Amino acid sequence: MKIAKFLLILVYVYFLSPQSLIADDAKMIKGLEIFNETAGCAGCHVLKAAGSEGNVGPNLDTVDLTIESVVEMVTYGLGVMPAYGEEEILTKEEIEIVSYFVANTAGK
Repeated sequence: MKIAKFLLILVYVYFLSPQSLIADDAKMIKGLEIFNETAGCAGCHVLKAAGSEGNVGPNLDTVDLTIESVVEMVTYGLGVMPAYGEEEILTKEEIEIVSYFVANTAGK
């Protein structure tokens, strides 16, 4: 029983440590910045978490997305949406960060 408690505490400290929460917050803030400013996603998409009210692309508040699916859409484009990765509009790191932001706020 003591081993199980120790392992539970170890998992909690490793996965839910303040450093990882701070890193997640920083990633969300940077993702919001990329969404609204760098990539201009807000001009086309509705996303309450970003304060955006675009009317060209899908309303992201009505969909449930994974990070992987957002990475793919942002990298290769979809419909009228440009291929931000293929056209080198965003770096791979920026795509991963904005995808993390969108996947964690869309459909919520």
